Amino acid sequence: MLSTFTVNRPEFLISYSCRLKNNHKFHKVSASWTMTMDSKPSQKGNKENTSLNTPKGLVSGPETAKMSNLQFDRLQPPKEACREDSRLDFGKFTAREAVLDEEYWTAAWLRAESHWEDKAGDRYVENYKRKFTEQEFNSIKRNCKSQIGHKSTCILAVKNEPRNVILKNVVGTLDLSMRRLLHGETFPAERVKIPLFCSIKKEGSRYGYISNLCVAKSARRQGIASNMLSFAIKSAKYNGAEQVFVHVHRNNKPAQLLYQKMGFEVVEIASSQLSAEQTYLLCLRAQSLDKL
Repeated sequence: MLSTFTVNRPEFLISYSCRLKNNHKFHKVSASWTMTMDSKPSQKGNKENTSLNTPKGLVSGPETAKMSNLQFDRLQPPKEACREDSRLDFGKFTAREAVLDEEYWTAAWLRAESHWEDKAGDRYVENYKRKFTEQEFNSIKRNCKSQIGHKSTCILAVKNEPRNVILKNVVGTLDLSMRRLLHGETFPAERVKIPLFCSIKKEGSRYGYISNLCVAKSARRQGIASNMLSFAIKSAKYNGAEQVFVHVHRNNKPAQLLYQKMGFEVVEIASSQLSAEQTYLLCLRAQSLDKL
């Protein structure tokens, strides 16, 4: 018999973002998940009663063995695991980098819940969310663990409640990628014409790219999104970024207002190129970076 654990499913909000391609090789880890949360403590001590339900037939033997190493009843890492200069405390929350595979998976699960927030009545929505979580977990882990190419970081907003397990602590997440503009570019993926016989390999300026920002609906209006963004921007600046970019859907007014309050401005040329995708490219430039 499969074991389950019970959780009041939180509601989430996600802002539109574009994933930048990463062609690095990686070892695939695959699994499907069904889970709920429960705030009731188990009979053994003060630990939460948590377990995983992995449906049969959806995961192969070797892959199941790999995923069984994830322990979702583990408490969040102590503050000693995250240096003071690598986290931002605000109110009863902390913004910091994810350091455990369990946190990568929880971030992926939060994004899946967010992505299908308005489609709860769909007949196959649970299957979609499980598949999305699996793919997102693989992507986050691949990008954050890679030692080659661009630096990527999964940033979390967590509750400062040490007795809570990881799954119940994460209330927000976003990705920060550190990249360089290609020759001739003034913004990411700009359509530029490079001379046919150009042999100059000039390295462009370093920039940060923010994506996959989402916050639990129950945790909104507490400054979580803005503080995660502030932490990501400061991390980008620390790593040598001269600009920070983000894509936002044109219909996502709340996200646009949030980024504009942080100092982001629309890149008009880029946004005209993205008109078919109904997307804006926003940029936080060097002078605004210096103010944060």
